Amino acid sequence: MPEIDLEPDDCIENGVFSGHCTMVESDYDLAIEDTDRIHGRTALVNNVRAASSLAGAIRSTLGPKGLDKMLVDADGTALVTNDGVTVLETANVEHPTARMLIDASSSQDRSARDGTTTTVLLISEMLQNALELVRMGVHPSIIVNGYSLALDEAISEISRVSKTSDQSQKFQVIRTSLQGKGDSSLCDVLADLAIEAADSLIDLGDGDDIERMFVKRLQIKEGGVVDSSLERGLMLLKSRVDISTKANADGGRVAIIDGGLDKQKLEISASIEISSPGTLQDFHRKSRQNLRKQVDHLEALGVDLLVVREGIDDEAVSMLTDSGITAYRRFEREDMDLLSRITGATPIRKAEDLSADDIGSYSKRSEEVVSEVKHTLIEGLGGGMTLVVRGSTPEIRDEAIRIFDDAIGVAHRLNSKPGVLPGGGAIQAHLAGHLRAFSQTQSGREQLAIEAYASALESIPRILAENAGRDPVEVILSLSADQKDSGAWVGFDLQSGKNCHMEELGILDTEFVVSNALSAATEAAIGVLRIDDVLWARTDPSTPDWESSED
Repeated sequence: MPEIDLEPDDCIENGVFSGHCTMVESDYDLAIEDTDRIHGRTALVNNVRAASSLAGAIRSTLGPKGLDKMLVDADGTALVTNDGVTVLETANVEHPTARMLIDASSSQDRSARDGTTTTVLLISEMLQNALELVRMGVHPSIIVNGYSLALDEAISEISRVSKTSDQSQKFQVIRTSLQGKGDSSLCDVLADLAIEAADSLIDLGDGDDIERMFVKRLQIKEGGVVDSSLERGLMLLKSRVDISTKANADGGRVAIIDGGLDKQKLEISASIEISSPGTLQDFHRKSRQNLRKQVDHLEALGVDLLVVREGIDDEAVSMLTDSGITAYRRFEREDMDLLSRITGATPIRKAEDLSADDIGSYSKRSEEVVSEVKHTLIEGLGGGMTLVVRGSTPEIRDEAIRIFDDAIGVAHRLNSKPGVLPGGGAIQAHLAGHLRAFSQTQSGREQLAIEAYASALESIPRILAENAGRDPVEVILSLSADQKDSGAWVGFDLQSGKNCHMEELGILDTEFVVSNALSAATEAAIGVLRIDDVLWARTDPSTPDWESSED
């Protein structure tokens, strides 16, 4: 390797020789000798190719006419779904850039519960358009700056175009978000249930995970999936420990033990030598006294409902019954946490450590037989609901739960962020035209990047048309012309094949979903554009392959 020669004066700073000025390229190569390196345009091309491949896997799922994907596990288990984020998170993807896109889609799902497929498709289109600009000689930094300007202008235009939804439009918004994700009648049922559940959560705040924290999903084999229902309170596949206790109650006080109600056991392995029969009797008597003490403590606190995460000793069961306490045992952690939220009870490890402040209240408890199995329903003063999903197979019930999760996520956020936009790709088409006009106000090469950003946005109505079997070029041209005359709320109706007013058709998107998708896609695309070096660590050649080696 040739040395990088420097003049003697270049190595002297303030009269002091600077030895680090002499650098040999072989020294650099030695530092990364165990690393494969891809840099410059080659790195960008590889990253764009990975993004395009990932987007291609879910491209056909977009929109009401989108097709389903069958995901097959190693054991042959098949899952049929139209949900983009489910496809991406289930797929076995190793490329780091592709993983970045999946992370962006997952982030969109957590924050907005919709728009995951759109996010990935936008990232792919932005990167492909940016690559063309790089090949034209535009530096990635210029493209990054242009994309940032385009995002700010797009968000501002979205705020101008959006309208505040009313209660009557809520169902239309949820129904639009579910287009193509399942049977029409099923989506209608789940949309209604999602709105009902979301309305019950209004007073609990607007946190991103509230709808998952306060709504349990319970699967039941009996009935069809359209027979799914929503129950107020926490419904469990549980029956009380002692059937002689009350099956129903109109309110009371509840305690939650995050452990068991058992006799005390030795902490270490040990053996006890019994010298007389009385010693053994004393040992058992003290164990019963300890149980009696715990039950008396619960009774003194006014507890009439006890929930235990682990087991309850048989002797303790009879003591609880005599004290008028109905008990349930072996609770799942998620069920125990939800019960704690809706009743205000604090889970405590040991019964004797419970205080009056740890006791919660419930408004109603009842047991009923569902599908020939006893279930318990506990209603709390702090809200909480249970989605009872019916269906003949686990796959059908799982898909119904995924659809409901998307629906309630959008419904819950719509209560605090009521802004709506025209759906069916209308808003993306409008933003594309607006950004092309905005690009004319820029004097530098950022103008090209803004136009590339606009073209990426236009890909959404184009893909929607493709998936519906329509000519995407004709759709884009006619939509662009009609929007110039009639405004942003004109979109292409995939059913009739005509341009119509989206609000009149009830095809509405939520402002927060569109804005979040744009922000997430732009951020991910910029992150990839900033990468000009990809270093791959090589596999350690010194590690022997013991399984294939011969004796």
